[in-house]
Amino acid sequence: MEILFQNVWLVPSFPFLASVLLGLVLFFLPSSIRSIRRICFSISVSFLTIAMFISIYSFWQQIMGSPIHQFFWSWIINKNVILEIGYLIDPLTSIMLILVTTVGVTVMIYSGSYMFYDQGYIRFFCYLSLFTASMLGLVLSPNLIQIYIFWELVGMCSYLLIGFWFTRPNAANACQKAFVTNRVGDFGLLLGILGFYWITGSFEFQDLSERFLELLGHNRIDIVFASLCAILLFLGPIAKSAQFPLHIWLPDAMEGPTPISALIHAATMVAAGIFLVARMFPLFEMLPLVMNLISWIGAITALLGASIAMAQRDLKKGLAYSTISQLGYMMLALGIGSYKAGLFHLITHAYSKALLFLGSGSVIHSIEPIVGYHPNKSQNLSFMGGLRKYMPITAVTFPFGTLSLCGIPPFACFWSKDEILVDSWLRFPFLGFLAFLTAGLTAFYMFRIYLLTFEGDFRGQLSDEYKIHPSISIWGNNRLLIGNEKDKINTVSSLNGVVNKNISYPKESDSIMLFSLIILTIPTFFIGLIGGVSAQKQNHSNSLSNWLHLSINSLNNIHYENFMEFFRDAIPSISIALFGISIAFYLYGPKIFRMKILKIEKAQYIEFDLKSIFIFLYNWSYYRGYIDELYYLLFVKSLRFISKSLFFIDQWIIDGIVNGTGILSFFGGEGMKYTVGGRISSYLFFLVSCMFLFFLYSYII
Repeated sequence: MEILFQNVWLVPSFPFLASVLLGLVLFFLPSSIRSIRRICFSISVSFLTIAMFISIYSFWQQIMGSPIHQFFWSWIINKNVILEIGYLIDPLTSIMLILVTTVGVTVMIYSGSYMFYDQGYIRFFCYLSLFTASMLGLVLSPNLIQIYIFWELVGMCSYLLIGFWFTRPNAANACQKAFVTNRVGDFGLLLGILGFYWITGSFEFQDLSERFLELLGHNRIDIVFASLCAILLFLGPIAKSAQFPLHIWLPDAMEGPTPISALIHAATMVAAGIFLVARMFPLFEMLPLVMNLISWIGAITALLGASIAMAQRDLKKGLAYSTISQLGYMMLALGIGSYKAGLFHLITHAYSKALLFLGSGSVIHSIEPIVGYHPNKSQNLSFMGGLRKYMPITAVTFPFGTLSLCGIPPFACFWSKDEILVDSWLRFPFLGFLAFLTAGLTAFYMFRIYLLTFEGDFRGQLSDEYKIHPSISIWGNNRLLIGNEKDKINTVSSLNGVVNKNISYPKESDSIMLFSLIILTIPTFFIGLIGGVSAQKQNHSNSLSNWLHLSINSLNNIHYENFMEFFRDAIPSISIALFGISIAFYLYGPKIFRMKILKIEKAQYIEFDLKSIFIFLYNWSYYRGYIDELYYLLFVKSLRFISKSLFFIDQWIIDGIVNGTGILSFFGGEGMKYTVGGRISSYLFFLVSCMFLFFLYSYII
């Protein structure tokens, strides 16, 4: 047993070694890349699989009652500062290890087929292995300094993977946006780490909490300064986990390959911020102001992400805003002190969102040859529809993740989301109201995505036949709605005449990609049961170990009465989800639910007259709440204006004084040389004349 925990450092070492090996292959065997693709794929998957089995065994030992293990090695020894590196094994670490490795393995298997014909195939797996190794190292870190090192490695890998197709301008801009936005949060994180070291004199998590509690008990801490340090530290998770107002990078990160989107959104980068808040939870819990801030940031982010996702036309960006919303739920739970519910939702959401993103990748991979190799077409819901007929397995697995995020029992996210809704309502009713509203919006936009993708008629031929403008909205599956008068685009009321004219149709993805989808449906359906009804009835505890024991031991002791009582308590959350689903079916469902389109003057609207408020809300949602435009105005344009102003001052004032002095000297010298004739008599005459005039002026005055 002790040998296992002494060698847990092998978990991040295996994917790191795979990354090094693939990097050496790229460096020394560039001409043999095509012939050894399968070998490199096998190295990446097998090494991470070994790490996964070690993680599973460690997890099992933790739930069987194994104590917390810490191992340290001296790194930097100074008179005043001693820095150590090592690893920490506790219930939180064990859960995160198994989460990262299991999701990582499925994503890698999926990528083996999805990226097979890409020229950067080996480079992709090199980055991917380094990405998972960095996240695993972050999870195992026992102190803030080590976490910060791996935190930056995770950010670097995300930069490389988001901009993997760096020749595309959108991908290059997206990775830069992610990098700059995260630097803002990371600067605050660094200041917060240094602030807490100044207060407690330690970077170790356990020492931080104990010393902080001791100093707080003796009134030796300035609460305002401590709260400021905590808020600065919280800036790191705000950026990394895409919380408002630093959420803007995550939707643009969809320019990277879809498997990377799945890994970022499920188990690596965005999970890092939630993990850090959970790790620092004992300390944050002592600062009520910080806890309130965390809860409000989470609630605002959840509602903002859900409201923006409602009108997104890009499949992956719609799922990206869904991730932002669900991350807001996790922050909300942690902020109100519901540690168990927040981490539980992190787990259930990870598998559900990985399934959804890999399902979206299957869709994109299948329709790209038809609509064209461009995100504006292959990821646009306007060019999808009816895919259930052509991609039956993808169409069966995708609803698993959809129903899970909607909070429909018995799927995974129902158990965790319902607990967050109840806890938030009990702690602060207004936050509970925001959480319930977000749940209804989530059900609406997730079924909107499903219905527009898989139901109705296939609209892929529109990419060649019609010009699609952002002002066009889809109401129904084979109808287009024009909502902007200045765009003279004909409304397509029926596609039946176009569909049958030599149109190629999508095909189901290959068996390797489908294997990952099928595997992920298992935890999406069953993982929520580890927080079963009996566990729900127990008193809340901040000990994740207790939660695991209660949950697993309760699986064999659930009584029918408990189920009935629990589902009776869950009626409000299920009802709000069903209400959102009903609206989605009414607007986007099969023909029996479709709304008729009436022509009103120059524009066409749905059968009831949309008031200006609804048009504003739709535009607000489609254009991301105008937040990107606001940031562009405040930061980009203002910085450009300041830069141009400083350039003007530097060029015409500072340089003007220097250059003007030189020019005056030049013209002064040029002018003086014409007054010099070389005759002494002229000089004397000029001198005497000047003296005479001077004396004359003096005499007159």
